[in-house]
Amino acid sequence: MSRESDETNAMLYLLAGVGIGAIIGAAAGILLAPKAGSEVREDISEKFLELKSKTESWIADQRAKRSSSDTAIEEVGA
Repeated sequence: MSRESDETNAMLYLLAGVGIGAIIGAAAGILLAPKAGSEVREDISEKFLELKSKTESWIADQRAKRSSSDTAIEEVGA
């Protein structure tokens, strides 16, 4: 069981690293693009709202999964 947990943690760290890298790359692309300041601020605002929405959705999914697994454990009687 510990090996499975370690593999899950490694996958989560990998995905977190990829996500952070994508955010940094997107921010660098936006900030270095030849646009007016107001356009850059608008782009950043849109990306932030999009990321916020995706994050909230992911958190809700994780809570639902945890809730369903907790219910399954209770039904088994563990």
